[in-house]
Amino acid sequence: MIEGVGAIRAQDPNLGLRSPQAAGPSSDGVSFEQALGQAIGAAVNTLQTGEAIAIQGVEGAASPMKVVESVMEAQRSLQTILAIREKAVAAYQEIARMTI
Repeated sequence: MIEGVGAIRAQDPNLGLRSPQAAGPSSDGVSFEQALGQAIGAAVNTLQTGEAIAIQGVEGAASPMKVVESVMEAQRSLQTILAIREKAVAAYQEIARMTI
């Protein structure tokens, strides 16, 4: 059967990111690693919320409008994270093609 989105966080709570303490000294702003971690965490939370409301909708506890809104929001979050991943892969490939 299909596992819930909660299984993602259960498998790896850090989602492959280093802890902020391991990042070393940083400037006053938010580091790229922290910003990316926050974006991924927010997306996972949105997906979990969408999943929970969809289940409530199947059970009849949530209105169809609320189900549609939460699923659409989860879809937007997933598309955003996928776009970020694609850009990161493209950047890595571009760096790998550079001559030394």
